[in-house]
Parts: sequence; structure tokens; C-alpha cells
Amino acid sequence: MHSNSLQQKVAVVAGGAKNLGGLVSRALAAEGARIVVHYNSAGSRPDADATVAAVKALGSDAFAIAGDLTKPENCTALFDEAVRRFGGVDIAINNVGKVIKKPIVQVTEAEYDEMFAINTKAAFFFIKEAGRTLNDGGKIITLGSSLLAAFTGYYSVYAGAKGPIEHFTRAAAKEFGSRRISVNTVAPGPMDTPFFYGAETPESVAYLKGATMNGELTKIEDIAPLIRFLATEGWWISGQTIFINGGFATR
Repeated sequence: MHSNSLQQKVAVVAGGAKNLGGLVSRALAAEGARIVVHYNSAGSRPDADATVAAVKALGSDAFAIAGDLTKPENCTALFDEAVRRFGGVDIAINNVGKVIKKPIVQVTEAEYDEMFAINTKAAFFFIKEAGRTLNDGGKIITLGSSLLAAFTGYYSVYAGAKGPIEHFTRAAAKEFGSRRISVNTVAPGPMDTPFFYGAETPESVAYLKGATMNGELTKIEDIAPLIRFLATEGWWISGQTIFINGGFATR
């Protein structure tokens, strides 16, 4: 019988230091999971350390590890260190991403390459290394975007770079299914985090709020329970892209 308990399970949370990643790290730890808190660069180290401390205060264990996941060898090192420190990996959550919002005719080659490196390449090699490393019965969850279901301008490169995650998810769900590993994409609407506001104007924020059922942006507290569900009772869900956005977009 499938066990839904998180006690002593090991979760690798890429981008797990702050915002949604930090909340997910703490939520899983509250149910007994040990957490590998990945962060990208020195600027996020204080947040990563704070999340590790919060996990330990909850009675679980954690460590922080830095790495640019656009370099496949860093994805390998992330999972290898998780196995070395905790003996294995059961849950892999990729919360790494970066957004750009501008007209197509203004996008530079460097911006295009950066968006696809962070949002596409890193996601692919994270899933690859998770598939190589995860214990049987594991869970892989990647953060996508509800913009995949929206008809709007200026997000061409960001949404375009998130689009392939759906295909990676479906392929991995088939390939890893014999090991009872579920693979899913969670696609939030525009979220009320610093990640969102850096690309928006007051007018665009008002417009995006107006597209939801209650005039609010998606909150990280709305997303974390779905991720927790997919990592536990929702284990039978696999190969799916799940939109969670308060009615912002659907398909």
C-alpha cells in the first residue's frame, strides 16, 4: 500500500530559500521531511540559512547548497550531495525561474538565451537528475506558469521557455512510471511575490488582478498546499499540468 507520510522523506527544493520555495520547504518539514534547500547565488544565502534554521526549529533536518542549475553538472552535484548527506531523495521540486516582459521586437539574443537556460534547460536537467536519483515511489514537481493558457502579449520568451516543461513532464511521467515516480507541473497564476513585481507596472498589476475571480493575485499560500498534496495523497496524479490561478486562465 502506498504511504503518504513525509516522515524522514528527503525533499530537494530548487529555489527553496525564499518566497514559494521557502514556504514549501517549511511546509514539508512540518510533516517530517528532511529538506535540501537549493539557492542560486550568494545574495540568497541569508534566506537559505534562515530556511534551514526554520526547518530545524520544526524538528526536522536540512542543509543549504548553492548552484547555477543552468549548468547540468550543478544539477548532478545537487542530487549527489542530497544522497550523500541524507541517503537518498524522495521528492524533487524545481522552483527555479526568471521572468522577462517586453515586446518581441525588443528581445535580445542574450535575453532569449538566458530565459531558455533558466526556465527550460535547468528544468530539463533537474528532471533528468531526479529521475536518475529518486527512490522508487518518488515525486517530481516543476513550477510552470498559467501564462501557458493565457492569450496576452509581452511574455513571449518567458511563457515560451516555460512551455517545454509540459512535454518534459509527460515524457518523464511515462519513462519513470514503472518505478511509481509521479511527475507533474504546477502552473500558478501571477503571484504576489517580488519575482512578479519586477516585470510589471501598476497598470499591468491592476489588469492581471482584474482577471481573477476576486481581484487578487495568486498567493504563495495558495500554491504550497497543492505541491504538498502532489507529494503525498496526490501521488496517483502524474503527467499533468495543473493550473492554479483563481480563474485567471484555463483550457
